[in-house]
Amino acid sequence: MDNNLPGSSGQKGGFGSLFGGGSPEYSNSELAGVPLTGMSPLSPYLNVDPRYLLQDTDEFILPTGASKTRGRFELAFFTIGGCCFTGAAFGVVNGLRMGLNETRGMTWSKPRNVQIVNMVTRQGALWATTLGSVALLYSAFGVAIEKARGAEDDINTVAAGTLTGMLYKSTGGLRAVARGGLAGLALSGAYALYSNWDHLTGGSTNRF
Repeated sequence: MDNNLPGSSGQKGGFGSLFGGGSPEYSNSELAGVPLTGMSPLSPYLNVDPRYLLQDTDEFILPTGASKTRGRFELAFFTIGGCCFTGAAFGVVNGLRMGLNETRGMTWSKPRNVQIVNMVTRQGALWATTLGSVALLYSAFGVAIEKARGAEDDINTVAAGTLTGMLYKSTGGLRAVARGGLAGLALSGAYALYSNWDHLTGGSTNRF
């Protein structure tokens, strides 16, 4: 039985000697931390150092100086595009609902179809522009705050959300600015809390 184990003296001849002189012997300290569960017994004909089986490093190559995660500037394009698409989809559904309600007393005819299509187009463009503008302001504030502070954390998210709400409602007076700031603070704070929920609760479950 012992002659079939890797590193035993019984395999220094035979097949092992044909492919590099048999499997090397390792001490307990060299094999500490090597995950061999489910791999025993190893074939005596595979002359592989088990330390190479460790997967404790990243399996991708990054350019020199690049970050492992995308920054706010890279995510800005995805954020703006996603908000525009979401706004357009919501606007289409809302426009269809409004068009059907406004033309409820009309028979199905070309004028009614044209009116419904106009309502769908108008609402889709309106909501896409609205959410796209909000996403643009949020991304611009986020990038500016990140560059100014030299750090990327949830403070940037909350600050960018608050400033976005304030600026978006700046044409409505001080009360509108305050309401917009509170709305932005609430939404960005909820997003930051949601992103760090696993860390706060110590759970392992994951969640744009």
